[in-house]
Amino acid sequence: MTKVLLFSVLLIMIVCCVVQNDDVEVAVEVTKGGKVVKSDKEWKEQLSKMQYKVTRKKGTERAFSGEYNKCYDKGDYHCICCDAKLFSSDAKFDSGTGWPSYFQPYSKEAITEAADNSLFAKRVEVLCSKCDAHLGHVFNDGPAPTGLRYCINSVSLNFYKSK
Repeated sequence: MTKVLLFSVLLIMIVCCVVQNDDVEVAVEVTKGGKVVKSDKEWKEQLSKMQYKVTRKKGTERAFSGEYNKCYDKGDYHCICCDAKLFSSDAKFDSGTGWPSYFQPYSKEAITEAADNSLFAKRVEVLCSKCDAHLGHVFNDGPAPTGLRYCINSVSLNFYKSK
């Protein structure tokens, strides 16, 4: 029990640790059980303004504006923030909504779902399990075999075409 408590305290200290030297701020990236943790400043440096707005601030890109909405190439879709594999083109379908849609994630472990009661609606938010990036939402109006529609923002993804 004492070891677990000490480890937890150490982890919290590392996550909260920011070293300052001569007005230069160096943030510490931490991984815990495969989880990527970065400072807000680091995310802003890594991502475009739109990618940051969507993935870190739970924004949404305009319908029909995304790069992958009409992409039908074979390959895999990875998280723009941490490169975790999230979806396969084998599960992609045209939902007509203006966002890339998938009937299932690459694996159950790839994504996390959370209640989203914003915008006066009850929805289920989809997050990257590895870095907690906001990806989009999942709805119960998708095709077989799952009946689900993972409605995902293109800017939250990187596509790797199959060879």
